[in-house]
Amino acid sequence: MAKAPNLAFMKPHDLTPELEAVVGKGPLPRPEITSKLWVYIKAHKLQKPGAGRIIVPDATLAKVMGSAEIDMLKMGGKISAHLKN
Repeated sequence: MAKAPNLAFMKPHDLTPELEAVVGKGPLPRPEITSKLWVYIKAHKLQKPGAGRIIVPDATLAKVMGSAEIDMLKMGGKISAHLKN
């Protein structure tokens, strides 16, 4: 039996201006936010060489993630602070 999709997870969220500067205009669902965030990270070469799990934020991404290096698994918590609903 196929598992039903989690509709709450797919709910579009309004975004803060800081997050919109990275992923584009909202509202967007979390999976799309994460996908666009990775497009930004890869396009701007923000993964630490030799340690791709570590993100080194540039000035724009630092407004969302903070200026310190961050493990990719901790990005979700940082993103949550920039979702308005």
